[in-house]
Amino acid sequence: MQTDIQSAQRAPRLDERALEKRIGLVILATDHTTEPDFAALVASERIGVYVNRVPYVNPVTPDNLRAMQPSLTAGAALILPDEALDVVMYSCTSASVMIGDAQIDAAIRAAKPQAQVVTPTAAAVTALRALDARRISVLTPYTVETSGPMADYFTAQGFVIDRFTCLGLSDDREMARISHDDIVEFARDAMADESDALFISCTAVRAAAVIAWIESLIGKPAVSSNLATAWMCLRLCGDNNAKSEHGRLMTLPLPSLEV
Repeated sequence: MQTDIQSAQRAPRLDERALEKRIGLVILATDHTTEPDFAALVASERIGVYVNRVPYVNPVTPDNLRAMQPSLTAGAALILPDEALDVVMYSCTSASVMIGDAQIDAAIRAAKPQAQVVTPTAAAVTALRALDARRISVLTPYTVETSGPMADYFTAQGFVIDRFTCLGLSDDREMARISHDDIVEFARDAMADESDALFISCTAVRAAAVIAWIESLIGKPAVSSNLATAWMCLRLCGDNNAKSEHGRLMTLPLPSLEV
């Protein structure tokens, strides 16, 4: 028996957007952590988070990190093609150091010229300054080879690094599997008494979920890569709600800056 299918008498009304704000994430093919963190910290009925992955091959070395640069424009272009994004975030801290914030900005704006571009490194610098941190301790999961340029980056931004600790891993999939308990323990040990704040590098590391715990132990602010980018993306989308359960940074407004 054939079903009688009827056409509606009018076309449906269309909202201008499905969600008011759009954040695009350009993440590594091997990334386990950015999407869950942004789902927990950023996505809402007002803000949509849209993701595309770009090719990446371990190990985490300066050469492999730089090799992602040619993929960034195409990667951003495939997030809601031909539609504007409010913010695009490239989710790799160490590659942001190797490629450069300005170069990443240019590559993404070539595809999404209206978007504001966020990198974990620039977001971390902005977050640490918002917290009035001048002396910092740094914890990374990387090898010494990859950590060196990271130290140089923050020193060039005017920070004094009191203590820099790296865990010696070279596979970002392993970095994503560091237990929450160990993240907290290594963070506590990495913090120098004289530092104003602790920075935990790497978007693979699941530190955002335990920032408040870390801060309770060290008695100072802590910032992770994903916490910094989530905070900056929220603020750029006009969400200024304080979320103290996610640490001190999430209670602060975004300082006036050019992005």
